[in-house]
Amino acid sequence: MHALATPTKPTGAALLSRRLRAGGVYRREDLAPDSNAVDRHLKQLQETGRLKKLSQGLYYVPRQSAYGALPPDDRELVAAFLRDDNFLLLSPASYNTLELGGTQLYNRTVVYNHKRHGRFTFGNRTFDFRMKPRFPRRLSHEFLIVDLLNNLDELAEEREDLLRNAQLKAPTLDRRKLMQAASNFGTVATKQLVKKWLDV
Repeated sequence: MHALATPTKPTGAALLSRRLRAGGVYRREDLAPDSNAVDRHLKQLQETGRLKKLSQGLYYVPRQSAYGALPPDDRELVAAFLRDDNFLLLSPASYNTLELGGTQLYNRTVVYNHKRHGRFTFGNRTFDFRMKPRFPRRLSHEFLIVDLLNNLDELAEEREDLLRNAQLKAPTLDRRKLMQAASNFGTVATKQLVKKWLDV
């Protein structure tokens, strides 16, 4: 008669792995309470491909697609880094939704927030964190026009074309929302320009 096999006790890394979800972004300090040797377990999970390191103390669980492992969602990554979900993302394509004839105005993703300032690289992605006292909860065409005007000095050869096209675009937008966006988020120069364009 065969003895019953003793169930194998899950390893510490396996127990920690159960805490993780595909696409999730985690700080080391958030995982430490679930492990008695967090650095060793994190290393083991990286070796198996379960976890990937984004930067010091920041990790993500890759989601698999037909084309391989997917990078983490920008919002998830930034929320984990800031420990906050009060921020606004501007991707390189954000201004392009205005159809002003521009292409990529940023080669990085801009993050308006209340906590961090500077450029940070996670994996192969660079995020430009900019502390702002105020920003909207979501993007709108009215805010994007204002933000484009605020950042004209960052643009190069397309500047004059974009400015001319923005002037043509402004009157087609919601007048009240555009004035409000300029008032709430615009620089002094931007506010003056919007008022001039709308002939206030």
